[in-house]
Amino acid sequence: MRALLLAAWLVLGAPVALRAQEAITATSSVFSRYADRILKVQLMEVGSSAKASIGTGFFVSGDGLMITNYHVIADGIHEPENYRVEVIGNDGVATVVEVIGVDVVHDLAVLRTGMVTPRHFTLEPVTVPQGTRLYSLGHPSDLGLSIVEGTYNGNLQHTLHPKIHFTGSINPGMSGGPTITDAGRVVGVNVSTMGEQRGFLVPRADAAALLGRVQAAGYAPPADMLAEITRQLTVYQDAYLDGLFENGGKMVDVGHFRVVSEPSPIFRCWGDAERGSELLFERLWHGCSTDDEVYIAGDQSSRVVEIEHEAIISKGLNAARFASFHSQRFGSDNTPEGDEKHVTEWKCATRNLKANTGTTMRSVLCLRRLRKLDGLYDAVFKVAVLGARDAGLISTLALSAATYPNIERLVGLYAERLTWR
Repeated sequence: MRALLLAAWLVLGAPVALRAQEAITATSSVFSRYADRILKVQLMEVGSSAKASIGTGFFVSGDGLMITNYHVIADGIHEPENYRVEVIGNDGVATVVEVIGVDVVHDLAVLRTGMVTPRHFTLEPVTVPQGTRLYSLGHPSDLGLSIVEGTYNGNLQHTLHPKIHFTGSINPGMSGGPTITDAGRVVGVNVSTMGEQRGFLVPRADAAALLGRVQAAGYAPPADMLAEITRQLTVYQDAYLDGLFENGGKMVDVGHFRVVSEPSPIFRCWGDAERGSELLFERLWHGCSTDDEVYIAGDQSSRVVEIEHEAIISKGLNAARFASFHSQRFGSDNTPEGDEKHVTEWKCATRNLKANTGTTMRSVLCLRRLRKLDGLYDAVFKVAVLGARDAGLISTLALSAATYPNIERLVGLYAERLTWR
């Protein structure tokens, strides 16, 4: 029996053990070959002379240009009087660096370090099939440069711009580091995680495009970086919102109401219900959003468009109690919070609207301004419809970092689509 077990191990176990050893060897080799091209990026709070946050960057040119995430250095742009951006060289020395280019939509920035770096990554095209083993490098939680193995799983489906799904443990502090093949080809830039081996990368092509602009003849860094960020966000939201809710769009039934759903193919929608024999009402919920999220500053980010419908159906409430319950639900405050450094307080206006069916709708539009990004606003538009004595709808459209003309246009189109069946 022992001989049979030994034979089975030799047949089955040995190859498994060898493959595991080969993987360890490959990871060790990748780390040793490319670690010197990756540095820690830190944001220093000048008053306390201490680190406020850290991230990672990697060299992409011999004259010391470095790629990182925009969100790693954003506070240095929004509050240059309070923060400075530094990188820590392989000798442990901190060097103040200059942000010379940003792509806020793809969460990228280019730093000028002034270092001579003969060893650096290139951003040439690379094709990898789904399932390819990749290596993510960065500085997780200020614990030193680390390497993480993971798997390439292609692009996310529900985004306007491509974002790579990487099955690996990208942790805070690794943002801005490269994810590479075993040959050192950059596939993407570490950007975010949802935990449980779900990481996301900015595709190499977006980093290459930004670097190409910065390296073009005659390029000069924007004199006003906040104005450049505003311009980029304005172009982005124009593209994102173009055509939404026009030509009818996709409509679905939620309870007794016909509502907007999946405004474009990049949206995905979810639904649920609250029911129970002990309840005097039934609630149906339908919501739509995308996987897009653009970091702006601090706790401010733009998901551009979110939709939520809540239908309420009475199962025993009399007309007065049902109207009161419906009104209470409508009056609940679901506007997002925000740091007063970045956004103004919400200002809301309430009025009645007439639906195409003649039904009167109660509506409220709340706006707040992004303080340092001129002409951009967050908006929450909420509509309440009582289609009958025992059924009502509360529908919410949320827009972020949008211009007022786009907000006004979309709010009008959205309200027109709500109907009582």
